[in-house]
Amino acid sequence: MEKKNIDWANIGFGYMPTDYRFVANYKDGAWDEGELTTDANITISECAGVLQYAQTCFEGMKAYTTEDGHIVVFRPDLNASRMADSCRRLEMPVFPEDKFVEAIEKVVAANEAFVPPFGSGATLYIRPYMFGSDPVIGVKPANEYQFRIFTTPVGPYFKEGAKPITIRVSDYDRAAPRGTGNIKAGLNYAMSLYPIMEAHRQGFDENMYLDPATRTKVEETGGANFIFITKDGKVVTPKSDSILPSITRRSLVYVAKEYLGLEVEEREVLFDEVKDFAECGLCGTAAVISPVGKIYDHGNEICFPSGMEKMGPVIQKLYDTLTGIQMGHIEAPEGWIKVIK
Repeated sequence: MEKKNIDWANIGFGYMPTDYRFVANYKDGAWDEGELTTDANITISECAGVLQYAQTCFEGMKAYTTEDGHIVVFRPDLNASRMADSCRRLEMPVFPEDKFVEAIEKVVAANEAFVPPFGSGATLYIRPYMFGSDPVIGVKPANEYQFRIFTTPVGPYFKEGAKPITIRVSDYDRAAPRGTGNIKAGLNYAMSLYPIMEAHRQGFDENMYLDPATRTKVEETGGANFIFITKDGKVVTPKSDSILPSITRRSLVYVAKEYLGLEVEEREVLFDEVKDFAECGLCGTAAVISPVGKIYDHGNEICFPSGMEKMGPVIQKLYDTLTGIQMGHIEAPEGWIKVIK
């Protein structure tokens, strides 16, 4: 299929509507079959559950064009599983995981002309989401829901290379103990908007959130998991019940162990330890890994030996290996790559 006439090398990381999206509705206790539609608009009641009580969750993933010309999606089964967990926690009906993956295949194939070509640095971002759609005035779950998937081509998260960022230790809590921090609920991100904008106003790129119970342990940022490298090359990632289980982080942990032969620790990370690490990064779907060069803690600066000019050497290897797997340069573990066509 002929690609759309888009300046692939210069698109940003924003929303550009594509031709098709997937829509399925839940009513009377069951999901319908769902369908592709060209209508990008949603019409719901002014009293819809999502508008009144924020009953919504979402996922995010990408489709890539590999060097040999295939269109692939990276580990969509894990997104399906994570969304199912989010739905259960929010008293929403689970969209069947096999149907989730099938819907991803359908919507990506339908928008093939919008999948950026190999070598452009761009990808097709995929956003599945679900929300309560019928009127709800009492505080209770909705009775009807809509599951949708839209896609949008996006440019590379870092247009001029992944320069290390500066973050601050936030005075706010990202999630409550035994709350919703471990699911991808829209309400978590709404709570993070004021702290991230406050960080930007103060000249920082992101927030580091500490555990809400003791404020002594590293958790995550508003939208990414942390990954640290010790001075002897060990990979360390924070472990907590209120951290979102990042698919990118889980993949990087596997890559570190099985591809690079690195020792990995998934454990509680005390903030007091951070100053002793050699490298730090934020990992997630959008950028894979964003290197961190400096952390500001209420007047004190933690500067990592990897510096402010480029990724540290271990994080660079992790980044290169995982993106190599995604783009088809490096053989992927079984089941990681879903070939669309």
